[in-house]
Amino acid sequence: MAKSEQERSVSVELPDGSQLHFEEPVTVEDVAYEIGPGLGEDCRAGRIDGELVPPEYEITDDAEIEIVTPGSDDYRNLIRHSTAHVFAQALQRIYPEAKLAIGPWTDEGFYYDIANVDIDEDDFEEIEAEMDAIVEADYEIGRVHRDREQALEIYEDNPYKQDILETEAAGEDPVSFYVQDDWQDLCKGPHVQSTGEIGAFKLLQISSAYWRGEEENEMLTRVYGTAFESDEDLEEFLEQRRKAKERDHRKIGQELDLFSIDETTGPGLPLYHPNGKTVLNELSEYVGNLNREADYREVETPHVFRTELWKKSGHYDNYRDDMFLLDVNDEEYGLKPMNCPGHATIFDQQQWSYRDLPVRYFEDGKVYRKEQRGELSGLSRVWAFTIDDGHLFVRPDQIEDEVEAIMDIILDTLETFDLDYNVQFATRPEKSVGSDEIWERAENQLESVLEAQDVAYEIEDGDGAFYGPKIDFAFEDALGRSWDGPTVQLDFNMPERFDLSYVGEDNEEHRPVMIHRALYGSYERFFMVLTEHYNGKFPPWLAPEQVRILPISDDQIPYAKQIQNRYLDDYRVTIEDRSWTVKRKIRQAHEDRVPYMLILGSNEEDAGTISVRDRKEQELNDVDPETFAAHLETEVGQRRTDVTFIQQHGE
Repeated sequence: MAKSEQERSVSVELPDGSQLHFEEPVTVEDVAYEIGPGLGEDCRAGRIDGELVPPEYEITDDAEIEIVTPGSDDYRNLIRHSTAHVFAQALQRIYPEAKLAIGPWTDEGFYYDIANVDIDEDDFEEIEAEMDAIVEADYEIGRVHRDREQALEIYEDNPYKQDILETEAAGEDPVSFYVQDDWQDLCKGPHVQSTGEIGAFKLLQISSAYWRGEEENEMLTRVYGTAFESDEDLEEFLEQRRKAKERDHRKIGQELDLFSIDETTGPGLPLYHPNGKTVLNELSEYVGNLNREADYREVETPHVFRTELWKKSGHYDNYRDDMFLLDVNDEEYGLKPMNCPGHATIFDQQQWSYRDLPVRYFEDGKVYRKEQRGELSGLSRVWAFTIDDGHLFVRPDQIEDEVEAIMDIILDTLETFDLDYNVQFATRPEKSVGSDEIWERAENQLESVLEAQDVAYEIEDGDGAFYGPKIDFAFEDALGRSWDGPTVQLDFNMPERFDLSYVGEDNEEHRPVMIHRALYGSYERFFMVLTEHYNGKFPPWLAPEQVRILPISDDQIPYAKQIQNRYLDDYRVTIEDRSWTVKRKIRQAHEDRVPYMLILGSNEEDAGTISVRDRKEQELNDVDPETFAAHLETEVGQRRTDVTFIQQHGE
């Protein structure tokens, strides 16, 4: 709540917990100079209660503050935001007719949406040369204010900036612009002090994007770029990007015939080929066993429900724009965006005693989200995906034990796949259901579990589900990239909305607490993460093809079938019987990332042995087939993440 004119004093809390007190409102820059003249000179921006603001931002109420200086975590965001402006200025120098929309920074760089100009990646060299000139000129970047009428005149031919003035900047007069040389852009900032502060940059790619992300709006050209403090940082990023491109799951998916997404069937609707379905089946069996061992019971719910269910659960109000809605016989139905209302309905079908709880359900449930087409990307963001969903209905006194048990299973899962992770505690979002009291109770319960288990975590303010707070586990893959994964979510709201109950020890009805959890997150994203993490070299237990037998000639095909049927009947084994040279057969097996190759010639057939080659290009001759089969049984049974036969049995 804003202070009255009589209460103009302001207190700010610094990152170390200390406080500064001012008799009247102050700017971020004032606070920096109060701490020390050096910090004042280095101040480029401030983070006020989590929001990044320019040095001129006036603090009128008590707040937490962090000063942004060169070298601090937020400084790179300023560089990238300023580089987006440098790109836009360079573009309009070359193409004066270009119309600018928005140009924010991102986790990997920046983008700018533009219209009224036809460019492609072949034009990047010319644009980058002009950007170099702007950076070299070291123009001062200044924040100025213009009255609304003047701003509308400046953008009388730009409907996108007019839209911003009427929406994000509605009611503001004057509005802020950032100016460098003779060029300006409507912007709240913050930015670096001059174009010369930009150390290194690179334009990366072009795509299309709808204005405001709405498909009914005009399609714009989106130019992506990145920027860093130094050439070394940029080169490291570009090398990481090159490696990521080599590991792109869409590329590997095509090479290994795992899946496809065909526009004729619809965007964001993956088709799993036999190889991909094999991996999914193994993942499902693994997590299904974990669920059954933890006393979860498997259920199944349909893909579509009447929207009355979604209104009851709260999804209709909170997810309607992302739902696929259908009109059937004058009734509205919706493809399910989540599985939880179905599970809550199953729980509600019978009477429960306090002795019956916890009740644990699990389902590999297909759900549907109507993402914008421009946001769809391989398996990472799709319209149809499957969640390895679990929902628990527990007594309040069981919450801590159940959440701890779930976290133990999640950690075992991550260890099985050799995935590093970090943990976030996500609190109430702006768009949510339920009372303040319920949310405070739920957040306190989850945080107490994290503290009790001594788990390192970060707080993600406002990133919880609309029905409750959550603990999220983010995967970290082989390239150090982070991906959303397992989750534990505490929900006091849905049991209330569904009027769920159990009979307590006092013979009175009580409200259960609902826990949502997933061990993978979604199969699609987890499949994507594993494909890129392993670079298509899936662990032997997951690999679509575990062993490929390579007869040197057609004469050894009967012996190959004998080895397959006698020793390897329980595994995914193929025989390469094409009339190729053995060198070509080996090369193809390596390209297909097959864990093991068994090379059979006349010498092996006469001796009753095999030659084993693995995808690391290691080879061991004169191997007893029984020895290899026994090792494979152990390697697959223990779900080891790599091939180890030659390492363990070689000289």
